[in-house]
Amino acid sequence: MKKQLCTALVLLSITACKDENEGTGYQTPDEKLASDIMTPEVLWSFGRLGKLALSPDKRAVVYPVTYFHKEENRSYTDLYTLDIESGNIKRVTDTRDNEAAPAWTPDGKIAFLSGQSGSTQLWEINPDGTGLARVTDVEGGIEGFLYAPDKSKLLYLKEVKLEKDIHDLYPDLPKANAYLIDDQFYRHWDHWVEGYTHPFIADLLPGKTVTGGKDIIEGEKWESPVRPFGGTEQIAWTRDADAVIYTSRKKEGIAYARSTNTDLYLYHVASGVTRNLTEGMNGYDNHPTLSPDGNLLAWESMERDGYEADKIRLFVMNLQTGEKKEYTRHFDQHAEGLAWGDNNTIYFISDHHATDEIYRLTLHDGNITRLTSGIHNYTSVLPAGNILLATRVSMSKPAEIYHVDIATGEARELSFINKPLLDQLTFGKVEARWIKTTDNKQMLTWIIYPPHFDPAKKYPAILYCQGGPQNTVSQSWSYRWNFQMMAANGYIIVAPNRRGLPGFGREWLEQISGDYPGQNIQDCLSAIDAVKQEPYVDADRLGCVGASYGGYSVYHLAGHHEKRFKAFIAHCGVYNSEMQYTTTEEMWFADWDLGGAPWDKDNKIARRSFENSPHRFAGNWDTPILVIHGQRDFRIDVSQGMAAFNTARMRGIPAQYLYFPGESHWVLGCQNGILWQRVFASWLDRWLKK
Repeated sequence: MKKQLCTALVLLSITACKDENEGTGYQTPDEKLASDIMTPEVLWSFGRLGKLALSPDKRAVVYPVTYFHKEENRSYTDLYTLDIESGNIKRVTDTRDNEAAPAWTPDGKIAFLSGQSGSTQLWEINPDGTGLARVTDVEGGIEGFLYAPDKSKLLYLKEVKLEKDIHDLYPDLPKANAYLIDDQFYRHWDHWVEGYTHPFIADLLPGKTVTGGKDIIEGEKWESPVRPFGGTEQIAWTRDADAVIYTSRKKEGIAYARSTNTDLYLYHVASGVTRNLTEGMNGYDNHPTLSPDGNLLAWESMERDGYEADKIRLFVMNLQTGEKKEYTRHFDQHAEGLAWGDNNTIYFISDHHATDEIYRLTLHDGNITRLTSGIHNYTSVLPAGNILLATRVSMSKPAEIYHVDIATGEARELSFINKPLLDQLTFGKVEARWIKTTDNKQMLTWIIYPPHFDPAKKYPAILYCQGGPQNTVSQSWSYRWNFQMMAANGYIIVAPNRRGLPGFGREWLEQISGDYPGQNIQDCLSAIDAVKQEPYVDADRLGCVGASYGGYSVYHLAGHHEKRFKAFIAHCGVYNSEMQYTTTEEMWFADWDLGGAPWDKDNKIARRSFENSPHRFAGNWDTPILVIHGQRDFRIDVSQGMAAFNTARMRGIPAQYLYFPGESHWVLGCQNGILWQRVFASWLDRWLKK
C-alpha cells in the first residue's frame, strides 16, 4: 500500500488538462483571506513545487510549480528558474498546456514535456523564455526523456503494445468492450495493463525533429522504468554516452506480481549488448547515479525479494572492474535520493526519528555524517558547488527550495512560493512526545494542536492511524491527510510512529510483518490512551481515522476499541484480509505482510493473519463510521469499502459511504479533494462536537 509521489502523476495531467483554447496560465491570486484558519479551499490554493533540475554550470535550477483552479477543476503547471547566487526567480512559461518534467540540455537550454501539439512531446526553450522549439514528434507521444551527455542522442520513454487485445482476436466485433485475460498482473495501481513502457534511443540532429528511435528492449514483455511510478530517475546515461543503465524487473504475470527483484542493466548503444550489473541481488535495485568522472555507479538496493519495505542500502560499483561495495552495512536507516558531490562524496536523504535529514557519505573512509536537523523533512538534495540545494517540507509548510550550508547544516529559504498565503494563516503547534507502549518501549508520537489553542478548554481528539504499512509518520505535507487541516477544524491530532515504521531501526520497522493485528495496534491505543489523560482533551469525544493499512487499523479497532471512540473514518482500507489476498495486484505485499495464502492451513503466520481479519469482528461494531473508497483503486479493491459500509448499515450502525468513481488509492482531483475534506470534517463534527 506504500507508494511515492513521482513523475507519473505529473504526466497524467499533461494531456488530461489540455484545453482547446490557448491562453495564459494560472496562479493562485494574491488576496486577503477572510480568516487566519485554513480551509479546504485554501489548502488547495497552495502552489505545489515539483522536482528541481540543476543547470550544467550549477548556477541555476529549473522547477515546475502546479496550481489548481477550483472552478475549472484542473491544474496549471508552469516552469520557473532560480538564480542561485542572486536568488532571482523568473517564470519561464505561462500557458494553459501544463509543462512538466523540466531538465537542462547539455548546452544550457530548458527541456520539458508538453501536450500543446495534441500529444505529449519534448520541447526546448531558452532560459529567458524565448526560442520555443519542438524536439520530438513521436506517434502517440512520449512519457519521459534523457539527453546523452554530449547531446548526440536522446533517450525517450514510450508505451508499446506487445500482445493482442480483444479486437485483434475478433476484428468483426469492433464495438466489443472487454478484456480476455490469461495471466495475473492485468491491472496495476489505477490502470489496466495494456502495454509496456520501453526506452527508445534516437540520434539528435541539428534542425531535425525526432520521429522515432530504437527500442532497446524490443519485444520484451516487461517495462523500464518499473511500474507503476517509475520515471527517468530509474535510467542513466554513462558519461561517454556509449551506454545506458536502466532498471527493469524482467518477469511476467504471476512471477512479476510476486517479486520485487528489479535489476540494473547496462545497454551498449553501438553493439546492442545488454549486461545485468546486479545479477544475484534479489530485492529492489534502483535509481542508478553516476559519479562526475563516470567511473563509479551508486544505486539504492534492497536485499530481500518480495519485501518492498526492506532497508534501502547504498551500493557503489566500479564500472571498470565490476567491484561493488555496500556503504550502509552498519547504518540502521534508509539511504535515498542519492546525489554525487565530487567523486568521493555522496549526499542522500534518510529518516531518523520521524524527520528526513540530509546525510553525507565519504567513500575513502566510509564515514556517514548527518548534516541537518529540525522539525522538517528534506525531500531532495542537489550539490551545487560549495552549497547544497534542497527541497523541504513540514507539517506546517508545503515544499520550498532551500540553500543548505554544507559545514553547518543551516538552511535559508529561496523560493517563497507560498509566502503570501502562509503569512495570513495561523497553524497549530506541532509537538514530539515519547509515549510508553504496552511492552515498555518508547514511541515517538506527534501531537498537533488546534490554532489558537487554549489549554483551559477541552478539545475532541483524533487518533491518526498510519498507512503504508511501513511509511514513517514524519514531517510531511499532504493535500489529503493534512494534520494542520484536521487541527484547523478544532481537533487535537495524535499521530503515533507505531511499530512497523522506519526511522527507528530495523527491529521496530519489521515487527509488523505477519502481525497486522498485533503490537502496532496496541501502540496506536497507547498513544491515544496517554494523550486523552491531558486536562485539555475530552476523553468522551475521541475519533479514529486512517487510510490503506490505516484503514485496516480503523476497521480492526472498530471491533476491538472497547468504546474508546465515538466516530471512525476509513479510507481505502482492508476490511477482509482474504479478499485482499486474492484481489490486490502486487502479490508481494500480501505474501510478505500476511504471511502467505489463506488456503495454506499449515502456515501459522498466515492463519493468524486471516483469523484476525477485521471483518471477523464486525459483530462487535457499535460506532458510527464513514467509509471512503475510489473505483480505480486496484491496490485495495473498491469492494472492500462497499463490504465495510454494507456491514455497518446491516447492523444498524450510522454510516456513510463516500465513493469516487474516477479516483484511485489517492484523491487527485481538485474538487474531489475539497469535497473529501468537507465530508471528512462534517462526519467528525457530527459525532465529536457538542
